[in-house]
Amino acid sequence: MLEALFLGIVQGLTEFLPISSSAHIRIVGAFMPNANDPGAAFTAISQIGTELAVLIYFRKDILNILRSWFKRDGSAEARLGTLIIIGTLPIIALGYLGQDYITSNFRSLWLIACTLIIFGLILGLADRIGRSEKDLSTLGVRDGVLYGFAQAMALIPGVSRSGATIALGRFLGYKREAALRYSFLLAIPAVFGSGLYELKQAMGDSTVSVYSMPEILVATVTAFVIGYAVIAWLMKFISTKSFTPFVIYRVVLGSALLVALATGVISAQ
Repeated sequence: MLEALFLGIVQGLTEFLPISSSAHIRIVGAFMPNANDPGAAFTAISQIGTELAVLIYFRKDILNILRSWFKRDGSAEARLGTLIIIGTLPIIALGYLGQDYITSNFRSLWLIACTLIIFGLILGLADRIGRSEKDLSTLGVRDGVLYGFAQAMALIPGVSRSGATIALGRFLGYKREAALRYSFLLAIPAVFGSGLYELKQAMGDSTVSVYSMPEILVATVTAFVIGYAVIAWLMKFISTKSFTPFVIYRVVLGSALLVALATGVISAQ
């Protein structure tokens, strides 16, 4: 239970920062007493807690989007609702087709270390050259589709859902706050869908995770509380700062992980 509580804190702290929560859950699991990988199912279910935090924090935005979308009033909010649906399709398709590969081969710490570094540098480059010209009112079909494929990259632990979508947004010229906000909104259908699917699987098969359902519930509630605080802090932070601190953190963490793997401190699988 204490392990699950700690992992819930890690999930809440890292889900919205562009540093990959799935990578951190995997890495922290390797240092637990039994060196167990918490598994993709644990990560997906605990993300329900962090997405509930998104629903509450962005409740006004979400209600406006839903209201406009159902009215089909042709507003920017209605278009945003359609683009979120379009942007969710790539991760659904790729996640379904590659679910066995994702839950096994993609959990290697060697891969996670490399993706932390590579995609951290990509985020840094995008944030540096991004023009900060666009806001979400200008988001069109082309950018919506590209956002969807960027989000699908997060199926690989270490990429980071927010990191990939923010990097794409900055490359496309969106302001930092706009790229971050859309990253949160775009993730809602995919994360809830994945989490509820894994929850259903876990309730029918206790072997899908090394943790019991009560332990996963504790992690999920903890992730919700911590995640809400992180959203509030990050939205204020990014209004005046760049993503550079997260880029540095990713490169340092990935490099340290490579050293730990190369010296045998931890096992890759």
